[in-house]
Amino acid sequence: MDIAPSAPITELLLAWRVGSPAALDELLPLVYVELRRLAHRYVRGERPGATLNTSALVNELYLRLVDSSRVQWRDRAHFFAVSAQLMRRILVDAARTRHSHKREGVRIPLDDALNFYEKRSGGLVALDDALNALAARDERRAHVVELRFFGGLTVEETAAVLKVSSDTVHRDWKLAKVWLLGELEGRQPHGA
Repeated sequence: MDIAPSAPITELLLAWRVGSPAALDELLPLVYVELRRLAHRYVRGERPGATLNTSALVNELYLRLVDSSRVQWRDRAHFFAVSAQLMRRILVDAARTRHSHKREGVRIPLDDALNFYEKRSGGLVALDDALNALAARDERRAHVVELRFFGGLTVEETAAVLKVSSDTVHRDWKLAKVWLLGELEGRQPHGA
């Protein structure tokens, strides 16, 4: 990630954690570019003019972050890990809503639903289901995927968040990708 240095972000997160609303106002400009980059990665396959674009995803994330007063922020990597998890949840919830309305034959107004490509939203739901299945078998490997794939964290940042070695992250990343591929292709992979 190519963002502001970790120290000011961590200091602001800690101030926000203890109840300083001004800290959030100072924090957002420091992390906004990186949050937009993450959001853009998620929505780049969307149609032009779709309801959920990069800005809409970052705005929804902001609303959820403001409501996340119970999070005990530790540092910059933890903030981006939580942000990635929230973005994933926002997109998966929208995809599930889109698919449930489609099955019911309900027409979804543009203002009330997110307009995902069918293939993309179905793929996101399948990936989320597979990631949840992996989490049931091996929670740490699922977190590695979430942090690396959805959060865009480096191996070192992922290791710091999970408090494991970089070698462990490399190993978990490789094994999790193989397991998820098997799960998405309908095979029952051996071990997790």
